[in-house]
Amino acid sequence: MATCEEVKKMILDLGLEIKEEIPEEEIFIVEDEDRGIKNMVVDCEGELLIIEQPIGKVSEKYYGWFLERNRELPFGAFALDSQDGVILFRQTLRLDTLDYEELEASVNSLELFFAEWGEELLKILKEEK
Repeated sequence: MATCEEVKKMILDLGLEIKEEIPEEEIFIVEDEDRGIKNMVVDCEGELLIIEQPIGKVSEKYYGWFLERNRELPFGAFALDSQDGVILFRQTLRLDTLDYEELEASVNSLELFFAEWGEELLKILKEEK
């Protein structure tokens, strides 16, 4: 089983910067703005590793667009945070089988989305402002 310290090492090996660490909750807030990653939460939650990357608030008319993109994501999915209406990328992994390649594939899945759909995403997010 991967420990939170091993997850931290994997995060750093991926080239992600740890902007904040909450040791008592085993949470890391990571960034790599060149890859589109900002305020990504990596949470060692019991037997699970939960990754959440806030995308932003969007109009309900775009919910279907994100559901369609879910089908294209190799790993993870888009979800709606019902408390504040923010769309986020979410990936849940098992710590007992977690390895570097699995974590890397999850981060790369989001990076691939940004590379392929970034321009359209920016238009959607700007519409909300």
